[in-house]
Amino acid sequence: MKESFELVAEVRTDLGKGASRRLRRANKVPAVLYGGHEDPVSLTFTHNELFLHLQQESFYSHILKIGYSGKTEQAVLRDVQRHPSKPVILHIDLMRVSAKEKLRMQVPLHFVNEDTAIGVKQQGGIVTHLMTEVEVSCLPKDLPEFIEVDVAALEVGDSVHLSQLKLPDNVELLELSHGDEHDQAVVSIHVPRGAGTDEVEGEGDQEAEPKAEGEGGAEA
Repeated sequence: MKESFELVAEVRTDLGKGASRRLRRANKVPAVLYGGHEDPVSLTFTHNELFLHLQQESFYSHILKIGYSGKTEQAVLRDVQRHPSKPVILHIDLMRVSAKEKLRMQVPLHFVNEDTAIGVKQQGGIVTHLMTEVEVSCLPKDLPEFIEVDVAALEVGDSVHLSQLKLPDNVELLELSHGDEHDQAVVSIHVPRGAGTDEVEGEGDQEAEPKAEGEGGAEA
């Protein structure tokens, strides 16, 4: 069951850098809601509430309900500006979504059965994540919170590519729309660096035994 995120905002009319600084001192986060063939709206959110939401992975790939001025709009998170050294949210951008228009979103990948994968448990390999998220296109109602990648059957040297991902109905991977050459690997299993060197140590590095004096030389 999908989580539901409902945020209550206030409309802000006092704009500019000075106004934003005052809002932050009051534990508020300035924001803008745009798109959907409507004018942008400047909003503010309570910092602590928003900060807690941003700790949840699904918040970034979820349809959010934004309530303000007696109405509710659906939107997705488009950008987050954070303080470079403090746990402080400086600003967020939200984009309205329409039930009838496809949207493009980055969706996280969840890798399962890594510890029990054949290439790990039986062959001593390690799992390497080559991607952690993918960009999808779909209607808002079909937006997945994540895409699961099962690596249980992978052996050392095997990979899972984009075309092998099991997608929900009506969800497309944008990368694959550019052609087969964009069918990149998502995860692979390989032997750890330096493993197996004992078996080959010394092979091919022994000097040839010196020939006896005169052996193989031209006759005088």
